[in-house]
Amino acid sequence: MYWPRSGIKKHPEKRWNQPDRVFFGFGACHILAGVYLENAPLDGFYGEWIVPVKGYKGHHMYVTNGSIAFDYHGYSQREKLLTHYWKGWRERYVGWDANIQKIDFPLLETVELNKRKHLGPDQFFDDPIPRARQFISSFQHPT
Repeated sequence: MYWPRSGIKKHPEKRWNQPDRVFFGFGACHILAGVYLENAPLDGFYGEWIVPVKGYKGHHMYVTNGSIAFDYHGYSQREKLLTHYWKGWRERYVGWDANIQKIDFPLLETVELNKRKHLGPDQFFDDPIPRARQFISSFQHPT
């Protein structure tokens, strides 16, 4: 898990200049998921959203087929991703918990993302879509 420096989300250029895994792991996971789904290299993938219970931080979006998941770590077993995520947040915040929702909105549409307090692709320092495509292409996709 990545814990960025405090306040970095308020500095678009600093946020943009983070390494890809940090950028897509903390604040642009929804962009990575949306770009993946645009041209999914594997069939049957859909988006899921970890939504913390009231009063906690820790939202995360990723794609999965119910068994395999893809996020800023690359591919992993979905259950392993979730176990790792829960463990990291619970170590940091006592009582942390969340629900998992299937994503039912367009992940690359600014208006829909803003309704859910996420930045749209046009609201980053630079265009994150080509960056996400490049990041996804750096992984060997399971067969």
